Amino acid sequence: MLERLSSAGVDYVVIGGIAMVAHGSARLTRDLDIVFSPDDRNLELLGEVLLGLDAKLRGVDEKVPFVPDAATLGNTELLTLVTSAGWLDVHRRPAGAPPYGSLRRNAERVDLGGYSVLVASPADLQAMKRTAARPQDVMDLEYLEAIIRLRRERGVR
Repeated sequence: MLERLSSAGVDYVVIGGIAMVAHGSARLTRDLDIVFSPDDRNLELLGEVLLGLDAKLRGVDEKVPFVPDAATLGNTELLTLVTSAGWLDVHRRPAGAPPYGSLRRNAERVDLGGYSVLVASPADLQAMKRTAARPQDVMDLEYLEAIIRLRRERGVR
């Protein structure tokens, strides 16, 4: 999914469990969480990728009219999807996150061999995890505190 999003030119930042792993956590996760730029062209690009991944609403067994296009994305805060490549959660602005421009500026670029992705900074992840405060988020906060402390000790941002 990350490669498809990146090669299509979608402007997004990885958050959630995958972001935790990218920062060195031993966290396991079943889905990819991203925050997307809400500009019109990006909504079109993201919609095209979601259509190509045959995205469907996760947890909805009934047949409901759903097209993950720019119009739908422009009117949603969160979509939990199942795609041909796995589970994907698409967020406009998660609770505790700064506005997209700040989230993107604070993010760290991670090379995945052939392409790279932006991953939310540990500090921004902390803010989101504190706000969500689910049991897994509380455990993630311990990892994030350790990651930030180790980076500080090593002189890394």
